[in-house]
Amino acid sequence: MSRREHGAAGGWSSLSLKPVPTGWIPSLFQTMVPTGYTKLQEERGLAMADLGPKPDGNGYRPDPPHLEVRRHSDRVARTSVSLSDGGDVRYSETEPMLPEGTLSGEEGDAEEKEEEESQRTPTRNMPKESPLAMALQIVVPFLLAGFGTVSAGMVLDIVQHWDAFKYITEIFILVPALLGLKGNLEMTLASRLSTAVNVGKMDSPIEKWNLIIGNLALKQVQATVVGFLAAVAAVVLGWIPEGKFQMSHAVLLCSASVATAFIASMLQGFIMVGVIVGSKKTGINPDNVATPIAASFGDLITLAILAWISQGLYNCLDSHPYVSSLVCAFFLSLTPVWMVISSKHPASRTLLYSGWEPVITAMVISSIGGLILDKTVSDPNLAGIVVYTPVINGIGGNLVAIQSSRISTHLHFHSAPGEVPEEAKGCYYPCRTFYGTGANHRSAQVLLLLVLPGHLIFLYTIHLMKSGHTTLTPIFMTVYLAAALLQVFLLLCIADWMVYSMWRSGKDPDSFSIPYLTALGDLLGTALLALSFQFLWYIGDQDSDVGD
Repeated sequence: MSRREHGAAGGWSSLSLKPVPTGWIPSLFQTMVPTGYTKLQEERGLAMADLGPKPDGNGYRPDPPHLEVRRHSDRVARTSVSLSDGGDVRYSETEPMLPEGTLSGEEGDAEEKEEEESQRTPTRNMPKESPLAMALQIVVPFLLAGFGTVSAGMVLDIVQHWDAFKYITEIFILVPALLGLKGNLEMTLASRLSTAVNVGKMDSPIEKWNLIIGNLALKQVQATVVGFLAAVAAVVLGWIPEGKFQMSHAVLLCSASVATAFIASMLQGFIMVGVIVGSKKTGINPDNVATPIAASFGDLITLAILAWISQGLYNCLDSHPYVSSLVCAFFLSLTPVWMVISSKHPASRTLLYSGWEPVITAMVISSIGGLILDKTVSDPNLAGIVVYTPVINGIGGNLVAIQSSRISTHLHFHSAPGEVPEEAKGCYYPCRTFYGTGANHRSAQVLLLLVLPGHLIFLYTIHLMKSGHTTLTPIFMTVYLAAALLQVFLLLCIADWMVYSMWRSGKDPDSFSIPYLTALGDLLGTALLALSFQFLWYIGDQDSDVGD
């Protein structure tokens, strides 16, 4: 799409209160839409209509000759790129999310550039938003995501007593790695598509569906491979300390992991696409809502599928031992199909070859957190940690994903890859993340302030549902909230440093930063929670009579 789009007039200082007649839910979200963002969506279409020649008496609007020639050449170039499976295509990791003409590598004649520049309107800038508008857009999906993690924690607290989890304890090592797929895949997809919406890459229906289909197919490839590698890591990490290995259990772990990753990724991918498209149509900034909603029911869906498949395969282990092998082989055999589909779009084709490093590294980091969880759950004195692990891990990952997505979008608007703003240059220091006048500083402050009230709501929800093995004593709540606050503080600081560092090195943060950050959230959350429960046990705050 051409960069002829008009800049958004006005800021996000006021909120749009125009009701939406289609129902109370769209109306609720519409009240949280800043007027600047809504105008931006409307002017994007109007700007294109005002650029060309006026229509004649029959309603036909002819194109200038040089634009017609250029449009034809561009159409041919796009066709050759999208249909070719190989070739040296200059398509960088950051290019698909940037406005065309900035970093596309196309070289035209000087006269063509001058003529096109003369007809361009001023470059579109990011609309400003007030802290109130930002908080209102974040809080609803944040609470939905929190209740999703609470539900996942309650499910994990129940299924830990199932036979499959009791006799094949390595399944606990799989839990953070598979739940982390929402950060590796779903949140990364949400961040990429949110940036595409904001920079206008999804205004064209053809380009929109090419992006969606290519990214969904890419996500299925990554989910299958990561699920298999997570099972291998669980087998290795479970075998090293115990020194024993059972082939039947290893095959069951591989089958359960691959099947869970594949099914959960497909379901959540469809939900994510609906959220992005819906946000674009209602004028809500997808950076604020997409990543939390991506995780709202992701943990619950993934954990429920994992428990159901693991128990089903465990029941067939003695009577039909070949079932696990067939299930694993079936899902692995679909991988080439998804690879062919994802290679049809240059954006997903680039990530198909270069996007494995963060996904696999994040899986390894999450598996280490799973090993900590496995060893902690095996201690009867620390049984209460199970219900809180998805909560603290999920909340930390959701908040840092929002910040990462916002910083990435800001960089795509205002900087070329390899160049960072002046305030991000030099040595990093934590105050840089939270103190300043920029939108990213305000968002970091808002996200950190959401930690304590959010966790208090989720703790009391668990308490009211009579779940868990721990009573909410004042000392327990103090230690738990301190661990949660420290986790999010560290993650926001790491996100600020990591996103700018990746952009400086020419990597797209939408594809690389969120997997690392959510995996670090899992590791930090599980480790801090284990230390907190160990500390509570040592000082005498021992309670395991609730929820048995």
